[in-house]
Amino acid sequence: MRLRIAAGNWKMNMDYDEGRELAHAIIKETKPQPGTLTILGTPYIHLKDMVEMAGRNSEVKIAAQNCHQEASGAFTGEISVGMLTSIGVEYVILGHSERRQYFRESNELLSKKADAAIKGGMKPIFCCGEALEIRNEGWHERYVKNQLVKGIFHLEKDDFLKVIIAYEPIWAIGTGVTASPEQAQEMHRMIRLAIAERYDEATAEQTTILYGGSVKPGNARELFAQPDVDGGLVGGASLKAESFLPIIEALSQSRV
Repeated sequence: MRLRIAAGNWKMNMDYDEGRELAHAIIKETKPQPGTLTILGTPYIHLKDMVEMAGRNSEVKIAAQNCHQEASGAFTGEISVGMLTSIGVEYVILGHSERRQYFRESNELLSKKADAAIKGGMKPIFCCGEALEIRNEGWHERYVKNQLVKGIFHLEKDDFLKVIIAYEPIWAIGTGVTASPEQAQEMHRMIRLAIAERYDEATAEQTTILYGGSVKPGNARELFAQPDVDGGLVGGASLKAESFLPIIEALSQSRV
């Protein structure tokens, strides 16, 4: 059975004390559920503390929100995979639409980052997704598949199996608009079929694919009930325990 994940992406939010308070509330209330995992994607200032806090709860893991493709060097302001793993960070978010848009991260660059993460022992959460104009023009499936082909489909199967994919319709991020459960399922199914085409059906069935587009307590259970939606990459709703904890609970209940 595929691992089901509720991942929170704090983005550039939470000062030191706020982050500790939020993480404590989430870790304290997250109960063991077979086959499920909670991941907190936090700013760099929190990572070491979060790893230590989560160490007492095997159901909660910590993710960085980015990494550099090189192991070391004169790259002021960047952080390497080795730095992250040295403090126990296991996951890293790569290719979020905001990184692609604001920092001009290309598929080719993200391919190198995925290589670096896996080589260094980390598990990438690789994001893909389309803007509204691409969907309206009807080539959203081709666009997302191209992101996968150029970003991670070069990986050998054993390495690819370490990747979590997060589909994020850009038109539904921070807008309050959410893809319908049917739209989410359609794209997740397309992604799974693309994986099967590149690798094989067994690999496709093992790959966790998350939905990331305005997931909230009110829509989480219906989204997570879709057969190819294995959880969520949650933005704004992950910044408060009272909204993120119900999403974690919805994940465990959605296919009961």
